[in-house]
This record gives sequence, structure tokens and C-alpha cells, in this order.
Amino acid sequence: MDISKVRGRIFDIQKYSVHDGPGIRTIVFLKGCALKCRWCCNPESQNFEIQTMKTKDGSKTVGRDVSAGKVMEEVLKDQNYYRRSGGGMTLSGGEMLLQPDFSEALLKLAKRSGINTAVESTGFARYETIARLLPYIDVYLLDIKHMDAKKHKEFTTQDNALILENAVKIAQNSKKCIVRVPTIPGFNDTKEEIASIARFAREKMRVEEINLLPYHRFGEDKYKNLGRNYLMGDVPTPTEKHMNMLKLAAEEYGLRVKIGG
Repeated sequence: MDISKVRGRIFDIQKYSVHDGPGIRTIVFLKGCALKCRWCCNPESQNFEIQTMKTKDGSKTVGRDVSAGKVMEEVLKDQNYYRRSGGGMTLSGGEMLLQPDFSEALLKLAKRSGINTAVESTGFARYETIARLLPYIDVYLLDIKHMDAKKHKEFTTQDNALILENAVKIAQNSKKCIVRVPTIPGFNDTKEEIASIARFAREKMRVEEINLLPYHRFGEDKYKNLGRNYLMGDVPTPTEKHMNMLKLAAEEYGLRVKIGG
């Protein structure tokens, strides 16, 4: 089978990113996610369906079906930047695990071209699906949002049992796993909550690095443009002082802690 012909649904390709894996990267944003996090800055990624979003000039279509080969043509244009910086391609979303055939094709094609691969993932899928992709992933950026199942479900629509179960397996079987924590006021921005995630990351997953990603409101207007309510209200971005306090709480478990991606 010619994997370059495998088709999937994306909503954006972003170039020259430096926050989504090592070096300079091209991010491929896939449509569809099983979680509906209140703070999601890409609400257009949540539904797999192709949507219409309002713009200041009218409207635009969000989502398009494309072959893995066509995506790679765009990714390969920046090979020189990848080589110089140690960068590559990152699959994001949405959740790339909901389009496993397409994600696998993209990752395989990237590796055939000698391109570093990373994924940003919730880990919310059958582990058999994840295991298919792991051989072709150089860096697995795994979201761990909260250790309490009830609170996790309240804010994301899904509990965290499957995520935490998969997290240990991903860390054990991936080439490199970095835990990422979207740090959200009113959800997980206390020392106790961050410490509980750090403890799990160090003692159960045995990873070495955790990234704390400060909440921001950059996606707020997208909700209005999709005809949706923004459920975070007027929650402010955490201060630098507060983030440093949370960083210290995580560092107590011997982790390398970075604020931001």
C-alpha cells in the first residue's frame, strides 16, 4: 500500500514553531478530539466535522481532507531548518490518535525522510492504537491535566483513568516522553495539584521533564466565531510569580521543570 495516499482531516499547518518539540518545527493540526477542555485554544479542533467560522471579512471553512503525501510536500519544504536546529514535524490537534491511520502514515513518511517527529497528545485512546505509532515518534509530548478523575471530567468531559493508565505505558515504551501540564486557574493551579502530577510523573512514569503551560485567552474569540460560549469567563493568566511557585512544587520530585513549551 502506498501510504502517501492515506487521507486524513486537518485544519492547519503551522511553520517555524519553536514551542512544540525540539528545534524549528512544522505543526500539522488534525481535526477531532475526545476531550472538550474548557480552556482549549483551538476549539475548531474539537469536532471532526468540517465547520464554518466567522471572520472579520465574512467566514472561512475550517477543516480539509488531504493525503499524507500532500502534507509531507509542505513539511519537506523546510528540511534545511530542521537539520540546522534539530527540529522536525509535530502532529497536534485535536488529537492525532483519533486518526491513527493518517497519523501513522505521516510519521512513517517523516522518518523515511530523516525528519524528527513529535506528537502533542492527550493519550486518550486504546493503548493498541498508541503502540502502533510509538516506533515512529521521537518525542511524545503528553498532557497530564489532573490526578482527580471527577475534576478532570468536570473540566474536560472525560475522566482520566485511561489517560493515566496509558501514560505509564507511553513513558515506558517511547523514545522520549515529556509531561505537559496546562496550568489552569481554578482547575489545577495549586501547589498540591501540581505536586500530585509531578509525583505521578516521577514515581510512576519515571520521566525526567515536565512542562507547565500557563493558561492564556488567545483562543477566546474563536468560540464566538464558532457560535459557542467561552466557559472560562474572565479567568486571568497566572502571574510569573505564581508559575514560579508551581515550578518549585514540581521540582521537589527531582524533575527538570520548564515553564512554557
